[in-house]
This record gives sequence, C-alpha cells and structure tokens, in this order.
Amino acid sequence: MSLRAALRFALLGQLVLLSRATVIDPAALDACPGYRAKNVFTFGPKLTADLVLAGKACNVFGPDIEQLKLEVTYETTDRIHVKITDPSDARYEVPASVLPRPHADLLVSPHSASIRFNYTTSPFSFSVYRASTHEVLFSTASHPIIFEPQYLRVKTDLPANANIYGLGEHTDTFRSPTNNYTRTMWSRDAYGVPTGTNLYGNHPIYYEHRTSGTHGVFLVNSNGMDIKINDTEGSGTSLEYNVIGGVLDFYFLSGSETDPTEVARQYAEVVGVPAEVPYWSFGLHQCRFGYQNFVDVANVITNYSAASIPLETMWTDIDYMYKRRIFTVDPDYFPLSRMREIVDYLHTHNQHFVLMTDPAVAYLPGQGYGPFDRGTSADIWLKAANGSSPFLGAVWPGVTVFPDWFNAKTQDYWTNEFKMFYSPDTGLDIDGAWIDMNEPSSFCNYPCTDPFEQAREQDLPPARTTLPPDPNTPIFGNAALSKRVDHSHDDVQNPPYAIANFAGSGALSDKTAYTDALHANGLIEYDTHNLYGTMMSTATHNAMLARRPGQRTLVITRSTFAGAGTRVGKWLGDNFSQWDHLRQSISGILGMAGVYHVPMVGADICGYAENTTETLCARWAMVGAFYPFMRNHNADTSISQEFYRWPTVAQAARNALDIRYRLLDYIYTAFHQAHTDGTPVLNPLWYKFPKDANTFGIDTQFFFGDAILVSPVLEENATSVNAYFPDEAFYDFHDLSRTYVKGGGFVQLNDINLTTIPVAIKGGAVLPLRASGAMTTTELRKTDFEIVIAPALDGTASGALYFDDGVSITPATKTTVSFAFKHQTLTVKGTFGHPLGVNVARVRFLDVQSAPRSVKVNGKTVEKSAIAHDAQAGVLDVTLNTPFTRGFTVEYQ
Repeated sequence: MSLRAALRFALLGQLVLLSRATVIDPAALDACPGYRAKNVFTFGPKLTADLVLAGKACNVFGPDIEQLKLEVTYETTDRIHVKITDPSDARYEVPASVLPRPHADLLVSPHSASIRFNYTTSPFSFSVYRASTHEVLFSTASHPIIFEPQYLRVKTDLPANANIYGLGEHTDTFRSPTNNYTRTMWSRDAYGVPTGTNLYGNHPIYYEHRTSGTHGVFLVNSNGMDIKINDTEGSGTSLEYNVIGGVLDFYFLSGSETDPTEVARQYAEVVGVPAEVPYWSFGLHQCRFGYQNFVDVANVITNYSAASIPLETMWTDIDYMYKRRIFTVDPDYFPLSRMREIVDYLHTHNQHFVLMTDPAVAYLPGQGYGPFDRGTSADIWLKAANGSSPFLGAVWPGVTVFPDWFNAKTQDYWTNEFKMFYSPDTGLDIDGAWIDMNEPSSFCNYPCTDPFEQAREQDLPPARTTLPPDPNTPIFGNAALSKRVDHSHDDVQNPPYAIANFAGSGALSDKTAYTDALHANGLIEYDTHNLYGTMMSTATHNAMLARRPGQRTLVITRSTFAGAGTRVGKWLGDNFSQWDHLRQSISGILGMAGVYHVPMVGADICGYAENTTETLCARWAMVGAFYPFMRNHNADTSISQEFYRWPTVAQAARNALDIRYRLLDYIYTAFHQAHTDGTPVLNPLWYKFPKDANTFGIDTQFFFGDAILVSPVLEENATSVNAYFPDEAFYDFHDLSRTYVKGGGFVQLNDINLTTIPVAIKGGAVLPLRASGAMTTTELRKTDFEIVIAPALDGTASGALYFDDGVSITPATKTTVSFAFKHQTLTVKGTFGHPLGVNVARVRFLDVQSAPRSVKVNGKTVEKSAIAHDAQAGVLDVTLNTPFTRGFTVEYQ
C-alpha cells in the first residue's frame, strides 16, 4: 500500500483512541463467582466434568453461562488439551478444515506425562505443572473463569518479570513487555506497523522460559481478543485472556527443562510443520510498488546484472494491472506480449518471476470482467448480512467483492483463475505467488453505507500519472543476464467488550469486511475474520500446486493465523525506512520463524515507505541477507532503492549475498529439518543458552540456523556494536579467528564499515559451505563445497547436509550427510542418493594452534602440498578436490 493511500485512511487510525479498548477492574472480575466442578469423571487419559455457576452471576459483558462442559485429555506425554464449552449452545470453534487437530494417543497414562493437570472443585480452578519438579506453569487459582456469550476471561499467575515470547504478530520486543501491556488480536491493514498495536496476523501461542525449563500455551480461538500482561508489585506477573467469542480451547506443551527448541517441535505437532520451499526461493528478490511500465521492470533486471549483484527473482506489484483489477494486465503500460518477453528472459537466465494477487475482485456487473462474472456465476462471494447480496468494500480497483473461502466452490474458482491468467502458454508463467490485503483490507470507512461514493472520494482506482511507453521499446538489448452459530442475540458490530483494535475508528468492521458478513457455511466474519488471510493462503497454495503438480510452491502472504506456515511464507508488512524498523524486523522474524512456524519470513529491506538513505539501505542489505526470505521492496511515493543505486549499498549487497550463498545449503538443510520435526530455522540466543539470563531479552542478535550468530549494526552512524557472546567458543566468519568470553559477556566489535556485518560461527558446528561468486542459485549448485569445522570448548563439532532436486515435494532421490568431529578426526557419512555433482574442495579445521605432524584422508597420509596452516588465525586447510559422492575421514595429529 502506498503512502498516498495510507494518508487517506491508515494514519487517521493512528490518531484514534486505543482508549476504545474496554478498561475493567481486575479486582472486580476476580470477585466474580466462577464455577463449581460436578460429575467429575476420569477414564484413562481423559477427564470430564460439568462446571456450574458457583454464585450470583457477574454478568460483566452479558449473562454468565450457567453450565459449562470441561474436557481434559492427555494427548501425548508432552501435551494436555483443555477445552471448556457451552453444552447448550453450538458456539463457534476454529474449523478443522482451517486448522486440523492433532491425533491423540489414547493409551497415554497421566502418570507418565511430563506435565500434569490439577484442579479444585469449588470454586473451580485448574493448574498445569511440571511432573519432575512440581513447578506450576499455568494456574487460574484466585481468578475465576468468566464465560459469557461475547466475553471469555481466563487469567493465570506467572513469575515476576516473566519471559514470555510469542502472541503475535507484533513489532514490540521479542520478549513481551510485562508492565501494563496489551496484545490485541484482530487482523488489520497496519501501515507503518506501529508498536503496541494489532497487526496483520494472529498467533495465540506463547512460550514461557524459565531457567528451570521452557513450556508453551496455545489458545485455539480466532475471535478478537486482548491478552493483557502485567507485573503486580509483590505478586509476580499475570497473563489474562479477554476474548469476544468462541470457546476456551487450550493446548499445554511441556517443552523441556534443558532444550527450549523442544517446545517448538511440540507446537509443530499441533499446527503442522513448516512447508519446504524451492531452493531458488532463497535467492535475492526485487520488487517495487511504482514501476511505471514494462520498460522499468526490464531495466531493473538489466541493472542488477550490470552491477554484478545476484538477482534471483523479479517481482511486480499491482502496477501491472489494468485499473488495479486482479488477473489483468494494463495493455498500454504492461502489455501481455512484453511481459511474457520479460518472463521468458528471466527463465532463460535461470531467474524467476512473481506477481501480486489481491483477494478483492472489482465489482463490475455487466462489464465483461471475467473474474467477477465467473465468481458471480459460481456464487462464491462473501455475502452481506442479508445472506443474498454480496458484501461490498472499496479497495484498489474501486468497489469490490471478496471471495468466500468457506464456500465449497471457491477453490475451483481460484484455481481456474490462476490457471487461465498464469498460463505458461497464453498468460504469465509465474514461479511464485504474492498475496496481499488479505486481512481482508478495505478502504471503506465504517459505516460504509455507500462504497461507490467512498470509492469516488478516494479516487479509486487511482489514475496513471505517466504516459505509456512505446509498446515496441527495446528491452534487454545490453543485458548481461463449519457449522452454523446463532448470533441473533449478539451485537457483532459493537460487542460489549471492546478489544483494542487500532484500525480507523476502532470499530471491528472498520477498514475490513463487516463482522456480520455471511459465509456459505453460515459462519460470520465476527468469528472467522482472523482466518481470512490463512484461508486465502491455502487456496493460493492449492492453485499453484495445480499449475505445477508435484512441485513446491512459494506463496508469500501478509495475514496469517496459526498453522499458516504449513503452506506459505510471509513478509512483515508495510514498514518504514527507519532505523527502529530495521531493529524491529529482527524481533518480527524471530517470532515468525522461531515461534509461529512461518520460517520463510522477511521484512521489506531498506524499508517500504518513506525515503531510505544510503547508510540505512547498506546496513539493511547486510541484515536482510540473514532473513530467510530476502526481498528489497518499497512504495511508489519513495525514492528508488534498488541495491545498485548507491556504490556503497551495491558493495554491501554483493558482500552480504556472498555470505548468504556460501551458507545456502546450510540454511536449506535447516529448512528440511524444520519440515521434518519443527526445529526452528532462526533462534534467539536463549534457545541455545537457556541458563544464561543475559540472553533472555536480547533481540538485536540472533542465530541464523543453528550456529551462525549475526550481530548487526542497527544504529545510524555507528561503526561498532556491543555484541553478546555466551559461554562457548565463537569463530569470526570472515577471518575464522576465535573469541571466547568465559561465563559469557559483551564484546565491543569496532571498525565495522557499511559493507560488512559481524557474523560468527558457534563452536561445535561443522558447516558445508559453497564457493562464492555465483549469480544465480542454479549456478551456485554447480560450485564446490568446503567443509569448515569449528570445535566447541570440548573439542567436538557436528553438522549436516541435505540435498535434493530443490523443487519436488517428494524428491525421487535425496542426499543426507552427517559430519562429526572428535579427537581431531572429521568423519563424513551419508546416503548419496541425489548427485551433488561437485567436489569437496577443501576441509578447514579451526582453532588449530600448531602445525600438524601429519594429516590423513581415509587413513592415507596426504602430501604436504595439500596442507596449509595459518598459525596466526589457527586455521588448518586440507585440500581434497575429491568428488562429493561418498563419505570420508580427515584426521590430523
């Protein structure tokens, strides 16, 4: 979205009152009667009970439900499912079609579980505690549960200054603030991603870390909610859910007492493991809202090549559309024949192409607009509250309708539109999909009684401001390369409890589809609003699969809910070209990749809105090389910021991409591991050093994969950074020198110019690195490996390499290699199913302080000419130049 559009509607929202959020007295709520547990029955891993109102109803935001049903299930030895529902009413629950539920092991014994459920009957409260230590992890004691038609409240006490991570999407610190803090979940078009507000996506999961262990709590609820965290003097931290509908559906995850990443793997068992993405998607992506015509797009591709900056994928924002209508191209500015020429050129040069697709479809009855006509014929639009006419909004093309993803016919419609418009034979053969505005966003101010008038007032669709190019302009001439829920008695437009929605006036329906908009299955947006982006993601993923059966998809979305990462990746939305937004991006990617299982994530490098500077863009290019999804993207009202525009930024980008490409197989292997079991691909420092309290709040450094510590410069005009090094050996990625701070501590890293970034290898890692210099990922896969061994303090190291064809969902062949270093011997073993097709050029042993007496490969002494020892750096190089087709050993004495 452009700054121009944002000034029309989004900035107004930033001036309105967060004060619309309901302010309630916690003491008054704690005085409510709560419930008594009756008819408690336990059978194997399952406990059930009736919860009966224990006294005079509070009726805080409506009548208290008099009787509830409790179900507690030990689903695995590490997971407890606690569900509280109203047995007399078919209340909304997140449909299994959107978030499939995990299978439970019916043979689990509560006595063998690592966490246990405990309760009191009168008044009813429950707690979850760690079996090994009896430490309470979650407890509602002294805080009665409140369960009303449009208000649910659950509150737990936690330790003082609790270490809470998650509950996103947000741009606050990675460790949640605990002083009178509210995290709101209600998807909105959040231009400028302001801190302390609700943003695009919703993930009601948090990890809590203590030195005694890490656990997780997941509330499966897609209704709007405020989650309030507050430190109370002398009584620790409280965390309180205030939800405006649905049911209480909790998963408690035991995590681990020693390894914080175990809770991430357990969460993956609930929401699904992340999708594997194509190998090529880890290259550099370039986009801009504001490329005026096909000549602009072609020139960017040419200029990246001329600047020797590896460009993998060219993207085009909504500029290419005719009057901002999806599944069209502007015949004057982006004629189909010239766009196909660009796509063909990219594919010929082993590069790729991605286009934007929004959910809003222009409302053009009788005007021959195929996407609208076909959708109308299939009757797949989201309906107004009357259930017959389509719900109308105002978005880029003017008045619009919205696909109803719950309609059984919508997937076929969406797949067909992708098949027709993105046809390799007659349309634009895209390699990935980009979906935006899917909160869903509407520019219509509430109450939107006349979307046609609002569209006229906002000049939608916006007129072109430049003349079209000559359609024959030469390009590339010099290129180098559910169930129905009764809401009849509910106020779904203005619920009695008002969450802190920051959109427009704060009304739930402002800037989005109305909360009373009706889906084909009888559900309304009041309940399902937070699912819209994820459902569009699923439909788009399926449409891309239909285009290229058997191949992995790259779909990048803006709005997400729990489980979205099983199908799509994400970018962090409309940030600004500001230093604090560069800094916030680290917290954002750690949340998505490290907690929510959406690892293919990145922020708009150099900033989306406002004008970047050479210094900011250079620093951001370096950080962006360690986003899993690396894309430069900015707005039509900002200056151009392609990396080649400044010599310093161009060099920074070349240097950063050189590091990224050398590490590409390392991070590709990490993604495969994440897809296998949910192990995070990005890690905050405390994931690796859970006993070191100094790491708990650090979100200006992070681990890229398991072992690459990134410590960027994040302040303007700074040339140094105070980086924290935990109690382990670390090796500078550039010169391989060792740093060790006994017990852990901060180290001042100085003289960091604009084209470098501090990167270190954590001791204990074996890295399979590529040679540098490739301009595409296709070329990269033809370069040799070098193996770098960075010993831990105990003298050992390990690593892995996964390799396949890079595109298939189920590859016909795979190569899986393990590396182990112990007693000065590297052992390489594996199953070499998919040909690597390259050599191992050399092996590099770090922290070797003296020249070896001898070096052997597979037990045979190698010639001295193949050995080089740098005494100052402590690096021993052994040249191999042997085909990487089998395992081997290298040892030195």
